[in-house]
Amino acid sequence: MLKTILIIIVVLIAAVLVFAATRPDTFKVERVTTIKAPPERIFALINDFHQWASWSPYEKLDPAMKRDFSGAASGEGAVYAWKGNSKVGQGRMEITQSSPTSKIIIQLDFIRPFEGHNIAEFTLQPHGDVVDVRWSMHGPSSYISKLMSVFFSMDRMIGKSFEAGLANLKAVAEK
Repeated sequence: MLKTILIIIVVLIAAVLVFAATRPDTFKVERVTTIKAPPERIFALINDFHQWASWSPYEKLDPAMKRDFSGAASGEGAVYAWKGNSKVGQGRMEITQSSPTSKIIIQLDFIRPFEGHNIAEFTLQPHGDVVDVRWSMHGPSSYISKLMSVFFSMDRMIGKSFEAGLANLKAVAEK
């Protein structure tokens, strides 16, 4: 009986490990909101890392987080590094492309709790007096990420933060 139970457990674990290996090699999380504000105002809040404290949901997770700004003051070449508690970890962002009022691309490197190298993109699409703001992140999925995705939805976990951040951005930009 015990031997049968052990065999079943080993087979189930092997099945999960094999299933995880079949998961996609990349991931993408994306959320969109509509903001009634000039695109220039919205763009300035995203393009300057100093402004992120007013809207980023990650900034509020650790008020004692250490922040280091370097490179350009804003736009292409601006760098923001952080080191905080277990909720925010440690990492670095650098704006690699900044197209006024339309698109910002950020190289996002996590150091801890898990190493990761992703791309975050913000695109702004004006429609009359409103702007559709799209926040996305994409990158490779390591085997550990694939294994975690069997049990947790990265889209739901990160997506909730993106939704909160876009709601905060909307509130600040529409003031």
